Amino acid sequence: MGENVKSVPEGLHTLTPHIVCAGAAEAIEFYKKAFGATEFMRMPGPDGKLMHASVKIGDSMLMLVDEMPQWGALGPKARNGTSVTIHLAVANVDEVFAQAVSAGAKMKMPVADMFWGDRYGIVVDPFGHEWSIATRIRNMTPDEMVAAGREAMQKGCAEAGKAAE
Repeated sequence: MGENVKSVPEGLHTLTPHIVCAGAAEAIEFYKKAFGATEFMRMPGPDGKLMHASVKIGDSMLMLVDEMPQWGALGPKARNGTSVTIHLAVANVDEVFAQAVSAGAKMKMPVADMFWGDRYGIVVDPFGHEWSIATRIRNMTPDEMVAAGREAMQKGCAEAGKAAE
């Protein structure tokens, strides 16, 4: 590694999502409309598909690539779903959530106040990726979150029992 080379490149954090999209160029345009992304770079391959691209959302980079089945690069739709949720922390969850839905995302879970101190909701983008969007509304310690979670689960089980009666 050269003398002036940073091990973590400028603008990146130590953990950066890198997603596969069926239509990465369209995904970039969607992320601009839905989340205010700014395009950082595109690297098209000889066939025009994106071999690599990066956008910045807030202070974080999101890397993306087109589906390339020959290399095992498949997006959520080709896999019949995703096991990953991308978490987006914002100043106004209601505004960003509505903007994402207006841009074409589907609501999976409406925005609500959560026991762990966030106002939080989930959307699915047109490419099958799930995004949780949240604004911190109450500072809580990890112990307070665990206790609030237990209480919420107990209340949820009690309410489910009443509904079954």
